[in-house]
Amino acid sequence: MSSSSGGRLAAVLGALAVLAIPAAAAIAAFTTGTTLLQDIYVAVPVAFVAGLLAYASSRRARARLERTVWRRGERLVRVARFLALAGLYLAVTGALALGFYGLLHLTS
Repeated sequence: MSSSSGGRLAAVLGALAVLAIPAAAAIAAFTTGTTLLQDIYVAVPVAFVAGLLAYASSRRARARLERTVWRRGERLVRVARFLALAGLYLAVTGALALGFYGLLHLTS
């Protein structure tokens, strides 16, 4: 696997991590079968796992890129790393929000 294909995989996984929570909110808004809380319970772990996989894939692609003479795919790897870290940030923020919600729910 070349660094550009690893970068593409990392970018797709990073985009999935970033879009998981907003997609869950949209699903809850436009369907009547589930609630927002149920969808967020699923979306936060999905975003976290996708973010971790995207970050690992971007590190692997960046390591391969460092060993090549031609620097093709460098921008894609950089964007993939940004998306991976943004997805992880959103997942951790969502997990903190769910944790505080659970704490408030227990104390009330």
